[in-house]
Amino acid sequence: MTTRAPIKQVEVQIMSQTYVLACPADGEEALREAVAQVDAAMCRIRDAGKVKARDRIAVLAALNIAFDAAHRDPALAFRNSSFGTPEGEPAADAAALPPQAEQRLRALIARLDEALAADDRLP
Repeated sequence: MTTRAPIKQVEVQIMSQTYVLACPADGEEALREAVAQVDAAMCRIRDAGKVKARDRIAVLAALNIAFDAAHRDPALAFRNSSFGTPEGEPAADAAALPPQAEQRLRALIARLDEALAADDRLP
């Protein structure tokens, strides 16, 4: 029989909104690091001014974080990028992507924008 680590409730803020999250008692530091990464990604997108809806911001931030995690190779690093930047304007500190990857990412973002077009305002 395996015993589970005790679960702890942790209050965090992402884009000035408070969330209470559950995590293992010994996982609070890792959770807070993840929250900081999500908050930073979402704030960069929001501050770029192009995207207003929280759900769009969250999806774009998730894409940024997932892309970064999938491409940890320094030559492909995309850590400080923001897909929410206006078309044609490179994100600060973004590494150059191969043109085909950039085109595919922009197409995906356009599809997400279309799918979320009806929800274009922050609550």
